[in-house]
Amino acid sequence: MTGSASFKFRADERIALFIDGSNLYAAARALNFDIDYKRLLETFSAQGRLIRAFYYTALIEDQEYSPIRPLVDWLDYNGYTMITKPTKEFTDASGRRKIKGNMDIELAVDLLEMSPHIDHAVLFSGDGDFRRLLEAVQGKGLRTSVVSTVRSQPPMAADELRRQADHFIELHDIQDLIARSPQEIAALRRRETPEHDHYDRHDHGNHDDHDGESAEESEDLDPVYHDA
Repeated sequence: MTGSASFKFRADERIALFIDGSNLYAAARALNFDIDYKRLLETFSAQGRLIRAFYYTALIEDQEYSPIRPLVDWLDYNGYTMITKPTKEFTDASGRRKIKGNMDIELAVDLLEMSPHIDHAVLFSGDGDFRRLLEAVQGKGLRTSVVSTVRSQPPMAADELRRQADHFIELHDIQDLIARSPQEIAALRRRETPEHDHYDRHDHGNHDDHDGESAEESEDLDPVYHDA
């Protein structure tokens, strides 16, 4: 069962969210649910004083239609600070075309720059490479939470990242608070058109392999359209 018991925030804490978009999407997909980003923002806003919600994703700029663009635009208009950059295309040793879009540096720089202005950083990623980042901001006095999952096979959250964080929030435990309803998903699918299928999963980021992160990562491509 999910609920607020999963959270360990203080009412007066200044909170900022740092969302590794492709990693969060992969974790939710591994648990077989879709994220409602409006509900996610409302859920964490209720835990303290939400200062900023950063969302990081790479974009393929030369496509006539980018399936991820509707999500990026919706988030940009609905309370998220969007951090994007173009992907890079390359050919690996076996001749396969690869697209790389790693946003780790951007996320790390923003978290370090925000550290004097917040009390609690919430990292939505299971990437073990962020362990040293959490250690650095904890040294500045910040409390840290990591949102990911160990309920998937394989687990999405690296063990070293979980140990470093002050608190680990299991994504499965808050699923009821941030997931789209089956009725909403069905309604969105009924509105789709063949040429713009927002439920197509577009593989836009091929990141380096490391514990707690999938080598082939996809992004959540369909925003949740709510009336403002």
